[in-house]
Amino acid sequence: MKNILSKSILGLGLIIGLASCKKSDSPLTKVTPTNLDSIASNYYEQYLKLYPLEATSQGDTRYNDQLPINIDKDFISSEIAFYNSVQKQLNNVDYKSLSDEDKVVYDVLDFTLKDKVEAYAYHPEYIPFTQFGGLPLTFPLYGSGEGSQPFKTEKDYSDWLKRMEKFPEWMDAAQENFREGINNKFVLPKKLVIKMIPQMRAEEITSKDLDKNIFYGPIKNFPKNLAQAQKDKFSALYRDAIFKKIIPAYLKMGEFLEKEYLPKSRETDGYNSLPNGKEIYQFYAKSWTTTNISTDEINKTGLQQVAMLRSEMEKVKQQVGFTGTLEEFINHVKTDEKAMPYKTSKEVLDAFNGILTKITPKLKTMFSVTPKTKFEIRQTEKFREASASAEYIQGTPDGKRPGIFYMPLPDPSKFNVTSGMESLFLHEAIPGHHYQISLQQENTKLPKFMRFGWLGAYGEGWAHYCETLGPEFGLYTDPYQKMGYLSDQMLRAVRLVVDTGIHSGKMTREEAIKYFLSNISYDEASATAEIERYMAMPGQALGYKIGSLRIRDLREKYQKELGNKFNLASFHDEVLSQGCLPLDVLNRKMELWAKKQK
Repeated sequence: MKNILSKSILGLGLIIGLASCKKSDSPLTKVTPTNLDSIASNYYEQYLKLYPLEATSQGDTRYNDQLPINIDKDFISSEIAFYNSVQKQLNNVDYKSLSDEDKVVYDVLDFTLKDKVEAYAYHPEYIPFTQFGGLPLTFPLYGSGEGSQPFKTEKDYSDWLKRMEKFPEWMDAAQENFREGINNKFVLPKKLVIKMIPQMRAEEITSKDLDKNIFYGPIKNFPKNLAQAQKDKFSALYRDAIFKKIIPAYLKMGEFLEKEYLPKSRETDGYNSLPNGKEIYQFYAKSWTTTNISTDEINKTGLQQVAMLRSEMEKVKQQVGFTGTLEEFINHVKTDEKAMPYKTSKEVLDAFNGILTKITPKLKTMFSVTPKTKFEIRQTEKFREASASAEYIQGTPDGKRPGIFYMPLPDPSKFNVTSGMESLFLHEAIPGHHYQISLQQENTKLPKFMRFGWLGAYGEGWAHYCETLGPEFGLYTDPYQKMGYLSDQMLRAVRLVVDTGIHSGKMTREEAIKYFLSNISYDEASATAEIERYMAMPGQALGYKIGSLRIRDLREKYQKELGNKFNLASFHDEVLSQGCLPLDVLNRKMELWAKKQK
């Protein structure tokens, strides 16, 4: 999966943590654009000033020294005022006179603005971060010297120093917001807060042995071009900032969470137990799926998908001659030696390259527009493989860095194909994330907020839909690979059941873990982490399956309607031609496409 913590340009979720802008120092500049192009580009310019860490992540270095306190009341009110002002400008555009492509741009911006404004009605700032995401968890990645914050010049080192100096202010604002949440009975579940306390005290963040402290990484890896005097200066300044700003801020937050917040946190698991919780959860479901499908309907779809996939798994169980129950089979494949055919990392990587070789001839019949960005398969680096999962890291829009599919292989002989191998490649690599993200970034006709935007229901939905293309590519002929594919599909189906179950109060955390384990071959610790992620980010996990089903439904609808005028490559090209879209906007776009085919 693409890292979901970076998906906030269009995706919403909890407005978790980057950025203090008091009204007096708001970074926004007054501009009143009149046509759609200038409204869209001005929106994005101003947005990056509000969220400078977002700019840094995209390689835009203009605001690399800034860390606004984006959870502070004044910041939020100026942000809402900004979105409303852009909405006003948008309302003055004559929609009917726009081209089909521009109508899509209008629709996406309109959705984005309304989504962001509505989110604040539900006070996401009362929960400024969780065990799963937010600034305290992402800040060390930026400061490690291994993330998107650059450390190549003297200015780079000065920029990060300014961000470190602002960090305690953000943490103080977070404490205030948690307190306000307590006053409004809007608090996190105890089961999650217990996980957050040790995160604030983690050795790599709070260690005074600088060799062990992640924030000292840039000092251990100075670029060769820095003079010794500069190296000495920054070594002293960073040491100072880590000892006086960073470590105290984390320890103070750990203390606050343990002594003040934990006793006031809730025993319940779902959003249904919060004031106005049902309505808030319905909003998050709408925001993350970009549709108006009710949470009851989503739950029903999940149950249907789980039942269908269980019957497909039964067929695989019979094919390999396993005589126990389906639950026993799901557990059995975890340790079945036939599912672990590899001995070395090279063998696993060769097998992934073999998948690419196998599907390449067929890709030409399924896509006529393909990315210019190059693609590589790499083993995840040793220093991070213990905690990493398979992932796709997008290339740069200028083509200098390829898109990379990373695979962690701590022990290649235990790499199990039933955890999804062929399906994983179609999802993370080609034609999943690599095609979709690269084509989006390469499309300079798109306004920047769409070129670099992300909507999980579409982006993850597309990648999940790509898994279903396996049979057309000649994959899944091996029963263990087929089981891997079904398990990947099952994970996303189960999410529909447990996310809606937990947040409607129909399921407890423990029941959700049990249900998860009866359908998916995870160990208990991994299943627990998954369920707690859904508790922390209501609705986020719904987008994958809803997006995938929507693309599949559109394909089947137009195959039926257009008959021999339907061309699969043309359909796929059209789906991908304007980047991430809300699913209802995708519907309108594909309807216009179908009319033109007739």
